[in-house]
Amino acid sequence: MKDSDCSELAVLRGKLDVVNQQILELLNERARLVLDVQQVKRRNDINMFCPGRENQMLDDLVACNKGPFSDAVVRQIFKEIFRASLESMQAAGIESLTVSRSGKPGDVVINVRGHEIGRAPVVIAGPCAIESEQQAMEVARHLVGAGVFFMRGGAFKPRTSPYSFQGLGQGALEILDAVRRETGVVTVTEVTDTRSVDAVAAAVDILQVGSRNMANYELLRAVGATGKPVLLKRGFAATLDEFLLAAEYVAREGNEQIILCERGIRTFARETRYTLDISAVPILRQSCRLPVLVDVSHASGRRDLVVPLAKAAMAAGASGVMVEVHPAPAMALSDSAQQLDFDEFDVLLRELGMAGPDVRAAATGDNH
Repeated sequence: MKDSDCSELAVLRGKLDVVNQQILELLNERARLVLDVQQVKRRNDINMFCPGRENQMLDDLVACNKGPFSDAVVRQIFKEIFRASLESMQAAGIESLTVSRSGKPGDVVINVRGHEIGRAPVVIAGPCAIESEQQAMEVARHLVGAGVFFMRGGAFKPRTSPYSFQGLGQGALEILDAVRRETGVVTVTEVTDTRSVDAVAAAVDILQVGSRNMANYELLRAVGATGKPVLLKRGFAATLDEFLLAAEYVAREGNEQIILCERGIRTFARETRYTLDISAVPILRQSCRLPVLVDVSHASGRRDLVVPLAKAAMAAGASGVMVEVHPAPAMALSDSAQQLDFDEFDVLLRELGMAGPDVRAAATGDNH
């Protein structure tokens, strides 16, 4: 190559470097403007995403295009820029949430009648559905004897089939209220409809929003407005960002007593009921201040996997686990395959190093 050509090439490359720097500065300036737009929209409750605006910008750019890039290439380049801007808005949006960890001190610790979630690991246990007062009392007494003070039990059961057992409804709420008064357990049950929020809030201590209702925003607002702790389960097809945004609906009602619950997502696997996304636990713990539980019973649908999955959840940093326990799982009216009997539940507690006095005594034969 001639010296003159080498000199010309160096000059051209230098100009490219300058243009690259100018493009970078302009792209970053555009990103800052996008975040400013996001703040204005949030203050005025304006929809963040406007496809019509994006299409108009592309049309205007193509109209000004003088080449050498073709109109199609210009559209492709700016679509990528718009996509990157959207991702930047979404990331900034998650970081600015009330429930996010960014710039906020400490974790949320929820105290319910003297029992905490969010500090030491906890177990929430109980039957899939409340079937009778005798069944519920029997479970509650066993839990308390084992040192477990959080009891779950379904009153309203959203089932895939309309012919499956749907729960006892109001009758189950009355049973749960009686159980907590007599045994002192903290009770958790699912609320499935905005019309029943007040009744559920009056009867139990923690309101659960199930996987199928994670995106029921009116229900999220309603449970948040009660001021009671809310246990929010991840939708089985929801991303973690969508999960946190669902929690934000509750928090915007002035209620930050939110417990997140990973309960498995739907995949192609058929060996288990769902696939437990164990990675969700550390990711959520890094990005938000809320306690994170894992429902190992619904994730697997198999009682033989409850212990190893519970261990995995605790090792991943979960604030606790939810498990289903029934006096006679074979006779359960719903989800019999995944519920533990009392002996199996006691084994779980021992394996997790969380066995209470009665369970430890039974394991060692020491009754004194």
